[in-house]
Amino acid sequence: MVEVRAEMVASVWKVVVKEGDTVSDGDTLVILESMKMEIPVLTEDDGVVAQLKVAEGDVIQEGDLIAVIQ
Repeated sequence: MVEVRAEMVASVWKVVVKEGDTVSDGDTLVILESMKMEIPVLTEDDGVVAQLKVAEGDVIQEGDLIAVIQ
């Protein structure tokens, strides 16, 4: 099980995956927006999205849990 965490304070602009989706290394999970820039959050592991802890419009802090890949 791998936890994907936020690396910065940002808004969740778009959620690309949903719980139960199969993902591969390099797939985009969500797109964050910070200072008018779009920043994709990528998975570094193959697996299934077991938990998705953010929704579009959420403001997240550095270290917040975004998703769990199983």
